[in-house]
Amino acid sequence: MPADPEHIAISKSRGIAIDWKDGHHADYPLALLRDECPCATCTGAHGTPPQRSNYQEAAPPAASPFQMYKPALRINSVEPIGNYAIRIYWNDNHSTGIYTWEFLRELAGKLSKG
Repeated sequence: MPADPEHIAISKSRGIAIDWKDGHHADYPLALLRDECPCATCTGAHGTPPQRSNYQEAAPPAASPFQMYKPALRINSVEPIGNYAIRIYWNDNHSTGIYTWEFLRELAGKLSKG
């Protein structure tokens, strides 16, 4: 069973930082949180291809005079879900992902390895 968070700091323009009760600290950048959204649509759990927000592209697309404006990724708000998770409301109108403490702790493990 992963540790519970002791302190959560939310920056709508940078991401989320969590101090875990076992002493671990993790910073979760916006693009990582959005691209790792655990909802069924984003993970492909409905039997459809996983949907990605493409905020974490390796290289920007070639410049085009016809490109649509894409606003910078931001968190509009965050709400607690019981004592086990948070829901993030994104400025791209996505809000179906429930980020459990267990999921975020596993994601922290991937961050420290990468």
